[in-house]
Order: sequence, then C-alpha cells, then structure tokens
Amino acid sequence: MNDDRLVHDPHAPVLLVGGYGTVGAELARSAAGRWPLLLAGRTPARAAALCEETGAEALRWDLSGPEPFHASVRAVVSLVNDPGDRVLRAALRGGVPYTDVTRWTARMQRAVALASLERPAAPVLLSSGWMGGVVPLVAAALADRLGGADSVDTAIRYDLADRSGADSVEFMDRLGVDFEVLEDGRDTVVSPLTATRTLTIGTDRTKVARIDTPEQFTLPLTLGARTVTTRIGFSSTSSTAALIALGRAGFFRHARGERWRPLRHRLLHSPGEGGTAALRIEVRGPGDDSLTATITDPRGQAHLTAVGALLGLRRILGDDGAPAPRPGLLFPESHPLPETVLAALSAEGVRTDVSRPSSRLSPSSLSVRPERAA
Repeated sequence: MNDDRLVHDPHAPVLLVGGYGTVGAELARSAAGRWPLLLAGRTPARAAALCEETGAEALRWDLSGPEPFHASVRAVVSLVNDPGDRVLRAALRGGVPYTDVTRWTARMQRAVALASLERPAAPVLLSSGWMGGVVPLVAAALADRLGGADSVDTAIRYDLADRSGADSVEFMDRLGVDFEVLEDGRDTVVSPLTATRTLTIGTDRTKVARIDTPEQFTLPLTLGARTVTTRIGFSSTSSTAALIALGRAGFFRHARGERWRPLRHRLLHSPGEGGTAALRIEVRGPGDDSLTATITDPRGQAHLTAVGALLGLRRILGDDGAPAPRPGLLFPESHPLPETVLAALSAEGVRTDVSRPSSRLSPSSLSVRPERAA
C-alpha cells in the first residue's frame, strides 16, 4: 500500500487531483476565488499557466507511480481515473471531505464497499453519475416536485465536436459488458447499445441506446425508483448508427484488453473546439404525473461536468446553503434541499427547461435560465 497521506485542515487549500486536465481546469477556474487551490497530477509543469490564472499551486502525484503524496487539505476532488483508489483511501485515512466524478458503476460499487468498511470521519460523496452527478441531482429535483420517483429515464446527446479528456471516454471500455439495472422493480441484465429510441433532446432529434451509468445503480436505492434507464446518442447520426452496428456485431465484446484500447477510444476521443452538452431527464412520479427536464450547457460537457463537481465540492464543505453533511457516504441525489438544484445549475450558466407533458404548461413557463452569461 502506498504511504499517501492527506491531513485535514479546514484552512488549507482544496486539492483537485487531475486539476489541470480538461474537466479539472474548468473546475479550477470556477473554484478560484472561493478557496485556495492545490492542483495535483503527473506533470505539474503543464499547470503553470492555469496556476498563474487561478492563483493555485501545483504538485506532482502520479497515481500509477510508487512515490507517496503528502499534503494538508480542506477537501479533495478526484477528477481522474484512480484504479487503485489511492485518492479515496488517503482521504479516508486523513478524515478529509472527498468527492469524485470519474467512476463507472463497478468502480463506484467498489468505492461504496471501501467507504463503508472504513467508517468515514468526513463526508464521502460519490458523484460519478453522468456529468459529475448532474443527472441524479436533476432527477432528485424533479422527484421532489412530484412527491417521489417511480421511474427515471435519461437520454444523452454526446456532441462529437466537443472538447473531451481521455478519461471522459473510459465508458467505451464498458460497451462490451452486460450490466444489471432495475426495471419495474426487478433486476434485469441489459446489453449495451440496445433498446434504441429516437427522442428530441434540446432542439435535435437523436437516436439513443442503452449504456451503463452509475445513477442506474444509485437512484433505486436513494429515490426508490422502480425503473431507471440511461441511453446515449451522438450528434452525428452516422456515428450513432456505426456504434450500434459495432455493438450488434460483438466488436466491443471481442476487442477488449490493452491491445485494442487505442482503437476503442479513437471511435469517440477526437475532441474538437467545443460543442453543446445536452441531455433529457424524464421522471415519472408515484401516480401518472411526470416531469421532463432538458439540460443544456453551451460551454460543453467538460464545463457541465465541472459544474457537477463544483456542486459536489460545495456540498461536502457545507457551502451551498444547506445543512453541512455528516460524516459518511453520500450520493448527489441525497441533497437535503433538492428544490435548490436547478437554480444552482443556472447560477453556473447551465439552462434547464422543465415541462409537464400532461399539463397545459409550456416548457418555457417552467424554464430556469442561466443567471449569468455562459
């Protein structure tokens, strides 16, 4: 075991592990001025310009290397894949408030087990639901209006022109693995890229197919939802069709392992100059009533994920107007004031349009628009 040591100090900087990556840099800019920042990663020299911009300090922490990392921090946000749970373990040992945004479902389940065994002395927020926990947060906000959630159905439009970091397409490695979800209260095994639908997400019709995401594991536990589904599609219709065809042909089942990893990631990781992040979340309440929220961020998926991480950081620090959390395991949708979520997103430049299909209200009449220019 690595001798990593994080010591909790409420006056010390907030540690962003991976704080100068694509998402980390967005979070650093949003968090600058609120708290002093410490950015950690394998190559601190790459953070020089960002440190000058934000007033942060950068230190080396190579999660794949043997060198231990020591620091006094007020909280830690993990923004990189951490296969050995080094960051989480160090935070647990030091009683440091912790959140992360990079786990797929199996790794979140492992983190749940680890955190439960360690009996945390500080809040541990596992916020790896889609876009840094934005999906489960919004689901909780809609469920609060409806008096509960019987089902949650999410559809994601992935803009291939958007900026993305290498870690953001790690879910490609899960496209060859069946996963378990709850449907109508029963455990069901689902194959990725199946059960396609075509939906309007924002202003675009998008073909979407099933994908494994952590909120399909957590929302039945936290909101009591009997059915939770997440689907994804791409801004390019031909790319969506090609991906689904590859899935049906068994490509992702057979092209596993490190040998095929570069090819798998090239299918999606071709980051452009920027795009719009868009997703649609429909929550059906205990009766026949339902609400649908369309979330759009013109600054793209990296910014939207960073917003989710920022809200998670504010939650573990008790800096969001809600009661400070007690030590222990948390999920984004466990927020004590879900009615504040849409306004919090708006304050960070994210637009939410909420509609009730069974009523006469138009989407714009329930919109929460950004309070400042995005």
